[in-house]
Amino acid sequence: MKKILFLSMIITTLVSCGGFGDRGELIGSKAETAWFAEKPFGMVLVPGGSFTMGKTEENRWGGFEVPPRSVSVKEFFMDDTEITNSEYKEFVYWVRDSIVRTELANYAESIVGASKEDDKRFSIADYKYIEPKIGSAAEEENYTPYQKYMIKTYGVISQNHKGTLPLNWSVPLMWRADEFPDEEYAEVMDQLYLPSDDAGNVRVFDISLLKYSYLSKHKSNIMNVAKKNVYDEVDINVYPDTAVWAKDFAYSHNDVMVKNYFWHTAYEEYPVVGVSWNQAKAFCNWRTKKKNDYLKAIGSGVQTPDFRLPTEAEWEFAARGGIENGKYPWGGPYVTDRHGYYLANFRPKRNNLAADGFTYTVEALSFQANDYGLYNMAGNVSEWTSTAYNTSASYVTSSLNVDVDDPTNKRKVIRGGSWKDIAYFLEVSTQDYEYADSAKSYIGFRTVQDYLGEARWGGLDY
Repeated sequence: MKKILFLSMIITTLVSCGGFGDRGELIGSKAETAWFAEKPFGMVLVPGGSFTMGKTEENRWGGFEVPPRSVSVKEFFMDDTEITNSEYKEFVYWVRDSIVRTELANYAESIVGASKEDDKRFSIADYKYIEPKIGSAAEEENYTPYQKYMIKTYGVISQNHKGTLPLNWSVPLMWRADEFPDEEYAEVMDQLYLPSDDAGNVRVFDISLLKYSYLSKHKSNIMNVAKKNVYDEVDINVYPDTAVWAKDFAYSHNDVMVKNYFWHTAYEEYPVVGVSWNQAKAFCNWRTKKKNDYLKAIGSGVQTPDFRLPTEAEWEFAARGGIENGKYPWGGPYVTDRHGYYLANFRPKRNNLAADGFTYTVEALSFQANDYGLYNMAGNVSEWTSTAYNTSASYVTSSLNVDVDDPTNKRKVIRGGSWKDIAYFLEVSTQDYEYADSAKSYIGFRTVQDYLGEARWGGLDY
């Protein structure tokens, strides 16, 4: 009896003190969902480390354009190739489809009493916004208190922006005119295409409508010690400038590239070009959204780190492939192997773009990867970085993953050289720049993602 009374007193004490098994010790607040770093598809894990950034050789005048300095970067994931036409087209298609669904939903909402007809498989009423409502008492019991609050206040169960309703993505879109379900659907679609006179009697979607809106994050002041994040609303057309092949080369016959490079299946795995720095940033935001939407749909309870453009330091570290003081991604000082074959796609001879065997770009998965498994870090297309071009940055920036985040500076660093450049621009330490709102036939990009935590290189194989 005494033993039972003693145990009851211990239990009462534990409950009253709130210990419940931690015995009053500090054990930390643990997350309900464990985090495991997952390598995104098509990416490789670049190890963190330190390296000498910049040129270690004097230029022709006996000086250094940018003083070399020791820089450290943390491990990160990086696309093993440049973003290809097929990958960027997925982004363009998503923007197109979301715009079409929005226009159909708006039209359907404007029709009073629009409803599905029994004798039709689909009608414009099927594309109305998803607007769940609390109905019977039985239905109301299925909602959480938060969902009830959201429905009563905003008319939806959950939303990213107040006042907006989710689109119905479960209903397929009809693109052929003979498949349009009703006249209302045809009226909406007709407004999204160019007039036949402008398109040469071919139905062409109005690419000026392909705009993607998002909040862009940047630092308020790069020289201010107390930096803070600032969010700007960005509304940008995502369609690449396919005319760059003609605009970049005056009095040249590049019509086949203008008409086919982005759309023809022959070029699906070639690097996308004609994309500005601003468009590349929008792609990164959409790729993050795509992954997070999936994680939310499966109820994972976590979000993926943002996809983004690499900093200049990250790009150079990755391009070196772990080879200290290497001139090119393959390490050696020459642009050919011992058999005389060129190691990258560039312009090896004056006015001879085809000397390496290729006149324009090549498939993104070409030539030999560097020691980190990254392809075409030299040649093919130059690549955007997130860093603003500043010749004095090396004197004022930190040695830890150095970056210049300056939204007022429209000049952005590009790296790697391209199919039209001489070997100098293929060197891993060569810095160049282009304006953020410009698009070129020789500039593409690849994305990176932060690795959370520390990679155990002795036990993990990515």
